[in-house]
Amino acid sequence: MNFLVLPCDGIGPEIIEVSMKVLRALDGKLGLDLDYEYDDVGFASLEKHGTTLRDEVLEKARDCDGVILGTQSHADYPPPEKGGRNVSAGFRVGLDLYANIRPARTRPFLPSNLAGGKTMDLVIMREATEGFYPDRNMTRGWGEVMPTPDMALSTRKITRHCSERIARQAFAWAMKRRKKVTAIHKANSFHMTDGLFLEAVRDVGRDFPEVELEELLVDAAAAHLVRTPEAFDVLVTTNFYGDILSDLTSELSGSLGLAGSVMASDTLCCAQAQHGSAPDIAGRNIANPASMMLSIAMLLSWIGEHRDRPKYLEAGSIMTAAVDKALEDPNTRTRDLGGGASTAAFSEAVADVI
Repeated sequence: MNFLVLPCDGIGPEIIEVSMKVLRALDGKLGLDLDYEYDDVGFASLEKHGTTLRDEVLEKARDCDGVILGTQSHADYPPPEKGGRNVSAGFRVGLDLYANIRPARTRPFLPSNLAGGKTMDLVIMREATEGFYPDRNMTRGWGEVMPTPDMALSTRKITRHCSERIARQAFAWAMKRRKKVTAIHKANSFHMTDGLFLEAVRDVGRDFPEVELEELLVDAAAAHLVRTPEAFDVLVTTNFYGDILSDLTSELSGSLGLAGSVMASDTLCCAQAQHGSAPDIAGRNIANPASMMLSIAMLLSWIGEHRDRPKYLEAGSIMTAAVDKALEDPNTRTRDLGGGASTAAFSEAVADVI
């Protein structure tokens, strides 16, 4: 198996570095026979090549078995015409990584104040290739325009094809979990776009009669996630809603620093921590690498399931359990979780567990 490793910006290089040490420890334990190829994206690529994401990097990714992508400082990139290409969007659209899978679960051994005393174990299945994002809803050009200096317009694209396939992923995940899917929408206002999304979800749901389908307005969903997060299993939604609600659920579960995430198509998976690049703490050895590690664990599990590789399923489970075991000890938690451990010390604790 060959993985393409792209450290990217901010804390990306350091959380990638320590996560790779953990992955190598896992490889040594289980004999995964992994090879790695490193390349530049983000500011490192901009400095060397004049663009944050080169087409040849996408081609490399297309030919590899998995991608490990660090955090990006997209808000600080120059305009696209000057090379500031959104790296995550480039991967999602360029490689059709349409399913952004974001679990959130509480951990009983962490201080209860981190999760407000609530419990949850849910997955947000977010469609990632269309929606309100202006860089992924036009064949050519940009999905936002300003007819006058005082007027801005944004175009939203929702298709039956993309809605059906993300719904199918959600129902398939629910079959492995507690057999409940909640479709998040705002069809009372967006009659056509969210209406089409809901219609597609209902159609797919008929193929999964064992799974309960619930429909919930996005504003009500936000309130229910705060009040009764334990009531949710798998949430399926469009790009914009999923982006916001996944950050909410991750923080409610304890910390964005514990938020694993993958972007997947039917043939390729990319691990990427859910949180941002945190340039203010970059290079200080205090960042929490747990999200990156958990994302890599999800990548391993995805390969195990989609390539029929039981050893990789085992690897994903071991890596997740090792992160949790390291988090149990207050002395090895990083600052965002109330501890004082460094990035390196936490990763060493995870590797020791493995």
